[in-house]
Amino acid sequence: MRIDGVTPTLVPLGAAVPSLVRWGLSSNADLVFRTLVTFGPRTERTLAVELGLPARRTAEALAELRECGAAAATADARTTTRVWTARPATVVVEHLRRRRMHVVDPRFTIRSHHDVVRALRNSGIAAALPLHTLPSLAGEFAAGLRYLPSRELTRRRLAELAGTKVRRVLSMNTAQAIDAESARAASPLDLAMAERGVQIRVLMPPPADGDDLDVSGHLVNGTSFQRYESAGIPLKLFVFDRERALLPADPADLERGYLEVAHAGVLDALIALFDRHWQSAAAEHRAGLLPIELSERERQLVTLLAAGHTDHTAAQRLRISARSVTGILRSLMDRLGVDNRFQLGLALGSLQVAVPPSISINGES
Repeated sequence: MRIDGVTPTLVPLGAAVPSLVRWGLSSNADLVFRTLVTFGPRTERTLAVELGLPARRTAEALAELRECGAAAATADARTTTRVWTARPATVVVEHLRRRRMHVVDPRFTIRSHHDVVRALRNSGIAAALPLHTLPSLAGEFAAGLRYLPSRELTRRRLAELAGTKVRRVLSMNTAQAIDAESARAASPLDLAMAERGVQIRVLMPPPADGDDLDVSGHLVNGTSFQRYESAGIPLKLFVFDRERALLPADPADLERGYLEVAHAGVLDALIALFDRHWQSAAAEHRAGLLPIELSERERQLVTLLAAGHTDHTAAQRLRISARSVTGILRSLMDRLGVDNRFQLGLALGSLQVAVPPSISINGES
C-alpha cells in the first residue's frame, strides 16, 4: 500500500532505528516514528492506544513527522480513518541532515586569519609576519619566524615537535571534517602523545550537519585530551608548549605551507587568543548540557558497565534480569536521544555521569 507516494518499508523487530531527537524532533515524535517504521502503517488512534500516549501528544507527534517529511498520511477527512506511514529511516535522516547543514564560509576563515595577522603586525609585535604574500625562500626569514614551504614539510615538522619532550599542545582547526589523509598522518602522533600523557586541547567548529551528538564532538573532557566546539575559530593553529607555533602561510591554500613561530611576543599573543576562545567554548559547552538525573539503580548499572561488567554479570550484581538491564539502557538512550551504547557512554561522560575510556583525535595538519 502506497500512502502519499510512500511505500512502507519495515525494519526487523529489534533492529536499530536512528534517533530523530538528535535532529531536533520531540521524544514523542521519535517514538511514533519508531513504531511506524517497525510495525507498519497505523491510524492515529491505534498509535495512541498502543503507545499509551494522550491523543493530543499523538497528534502533535504526527504533525511534527509530517512537517519534516518523516511520515505521510492518507487523504481521509477524518483523523480516525487516516492511516499514517513512515518514510525509510535512511531517507529521513539524510533529509534532516541537509536541512540543518551549516557550512563554515571559507571566506570567513580567510578573512579572520588575515585579521589576526594584521593585528599582530599593527601592534608592532611582529611587523615581519607576511599578510597577503609568502616569504620568497624557505627557512628563517625574520627573527623567530621560519617558512615551511609545503604541507608535507609541515607534517614532518609536526612529527618532530610531537616527538620531543612536549608537555602541552594547543590546536585550533577551522575544518569541520578531517579528511582521511590528514587523519592517517595525525593518528600516530596523537597516540604517541597520549601514551606519554601530553595534555592536548583542541578547538574545532561544530559539525556542518548540526548533529548535536556527533561522536567525534563528544570526546571525554577531564583526561589528558580535551576538545570543545566553537563556531568562530579565527585561524588554524598548533602550539607546542610555549616554544613553537605553526599557522598556515596562506589560509586559502594549505599546500603552500606553514609559518613556524618561535618569537616570544607572537607566541604569547597566539596563546592568549587560544585561551580566550577556549574559555568561551568551555562555558558554552557547560551551558548547553541538558541535565539528567539517574535513579540509584541506573547509576549502579552505569558504574558496573563502565567498570567492565557484562550485562549478565551486572544483572547478577543488581539481582535483576539481563532483560531489565537492556530495558534500563534503552530508556537512557531514548532520554538522551542516542542510538547505541557507545554514544550513550560518551553522552553520560559529557554530563559527568559516567566516564568512558579516553579517546584522542588531534586536528588535521
